[in-house]
Amino acid sequence: MEEKRASELVLSEGKVYHLDLGPEQISDTIILVGDQFRVELVSSFFETIEHQIQKREFICHTGTYNGKRLSVLSTGIGTDNVDIVLNELDAVVNIDLEKRKEKTEKKSLNFIRIGTCGALQTNVPIGSYILSEGAVGLDNVAHFYNIPFSEAENNFREALEKHISLPDSIRPYFCESDEALTKSIENHPKIKRGITVTASGFYGPQGRQLRLPLRTPDLNERLMDFQHEGKHIVNFEMESSALFALSKALGHRATTVCLAIANRPNGDFLSEYHTEMKELIGFVLGEI
Repeated sequence: MEEKRASELVLSEGKVYHLDLGPEQISDTIILVGDQFRVELVSSFFETIEHQIQKREFICHTGTYNGKRLSVLSTGIGTDNVDIVLNELDAVVNIDLEKRKEKTEKKSLNFIRIGTCGALQTNVPIGSYILSEGAVGLDNVAHFYNIPFSEAENNFREALEKHISLPDSIRPYFCESDEALTKSIENHPKIKRGITVTASGFYGPQGRQLRLPLRTPDLNERLMDFQHEGKHIVNFEMESSALFALSKALGHRATTVCLAIANRPNGDFLSEYHTEMKELIGFVLGEI
């Protein structure tokens, strides 16, 4: 296979450039968190920690929980960072970094994102665990790749486009999470399954208006009202669309579960949620 040029596969001392990781330093199951300080919270559950690294906002701890080898890695905020994380983790396991050539035998990784979100339905209380069956991308990351979206995914996107009005330059996409991975963490009384919307920002892209007027002032209401073949949109966050789409295209499996710390239509916000997040992490680690 063709050798990857140095300017395309950027390495630093034989490791991927942004994450500073090599193949022996990650597990096949990786917990992804946005907040870099949440890495230590997750790894506090581990019995052992064999590797720790930090570069910029990317922190990775690899160790064992209940005898199983796991990694936890912070992505920072947004799908632009997810683009870096997914491509570099895939390169770690599926490209020979010394020869700069794609491996013949491919490895599939499991990604479980544990994050926070804002609920978009009045009947989803703060403190709920929202499990993403799929994500609508209002970002543009997936449009730069050849993503094999299914007929069902395209039908969902088309139905949504007919229901909501977006600025002309915004082209939504939709990608489902991995069903088997999603089902593995669905058995908890606080779990609410549904569709996630991934926004490209926290304020205007999620319908928040401070001083700047919005071009889509009814966006949240339209998303709340939307349903397609029994599927409803239940929350806003900022990473899952790229996570699902890139994972699918690269042959990996991904799902997301988020602690709802806000309910947008009810106007509720949970400012202190350390205990609730720790309980969610403990639940997920016990299931995977």
